Amino acid sequence: MQWIASGFLFVRGYSLIHRMDPRIRLFLAATLFIVGLLSQSVVELSVLIALCFVISLVAQIAKRFSKSLVFVGGLSFVVFLISVFLSHQSVTAGIINGLRLFEVIQATSIFFLTTTPDELEQVMRWFRLPIDFIMVFVIAVRFVPVLLMDAIQIMDAQRSRGLEFEKGSLIQRLKNTIPLLVPLIAVAVTRSLDLAEAMDARAYGALRRPSSMYVLAMRASDYASLLCFALGGALGLYIAFFLKLF
Repeated sequence: MQWIASGFLFVRGYSLIHRMDPRIRLFLAATLFIVGLLSQSVVELSVLIALCFVISLVAQIAKRFSKSLVFVGGLSFVVFLISVFLSHQSVTAGIINGLRLFEVIQATSIFFLTTTPDELEQVMRWFRLPIDFIMVFVIAVRFVPVLLMDAIQIMDAQRSRGLEFEKGSLIQRLKNTIPLLVPLIAVAVTRSLDLAEAMDARAYGALRRPSSMYVLAMRASDYASLLCFALGGALGLYIAFFLKLF
C-alpha cells in the first residue's frame, strides 16, 4: 500500500518536461485528455497510452507514474465489465471505454507528477481564479498524499498492536477503522493548525492580489513545444473525427 501511495508524492525533477513552462505542461495534458476523451478507436487510444508512457520516460517519472496507475488498471477493467454485462454494449465498446478512462487519468497524472505546488498556484493565478480557491486547491494537492502516507503509517502501527483490518464481517471491519480514523483526524487537525499559524505569520488575506516571488515566463523552446503539441492535438482530433480506425 505504501508503495502505491508514494507514487502520488511530488518529487522535484530536472528533465526536459520539468523545464517547460507549467502552462505548456498543462496544455500537453489537456491535449492528451481531450483527444483521448473524444477518441472512438482502440488503436488511437492505445497509441495515446503508449505516448503517455513515453512522456513519463522522458520526464524520468516512469516508476512513480506506474505506481499511481495501479488502481486505474483495475478501475478500467470494472468499466469494461459494466459496459459489456450491464450496459449490454459490444466488447469493442467496452474495451474503448476502459482504455479511455485509463488514458485520461494518465494525462492528468503527467501534469500533477511534474508540476510543483508553487507552479500550480502560478498557473491558476494566470487564469485569474479567486485567490481563496487557489489556496484551497493547492493545499489539497499538497496534503492529501501526505495524509494518505500518515494513514498507512497509522495502519502499520495499529497492526503491530494486534488490530486486524481485513478479518471479520463487514460491520466488524467498519468498527476496526475507528482506531485508524481517530488518530488520523488528530494528525489532520494538527497539520491544519500548523498551516493556519504559518498563513497568519505570512499575513495571508492582507492583500486582495498578493504578489509572488515566482513569475511565469515563456521561452523560445516553450513556444516551439506549444506549436508541436498543438499540431499533434489537431492530428489526433482529425483522426478521432474523420478516420475510422479499429
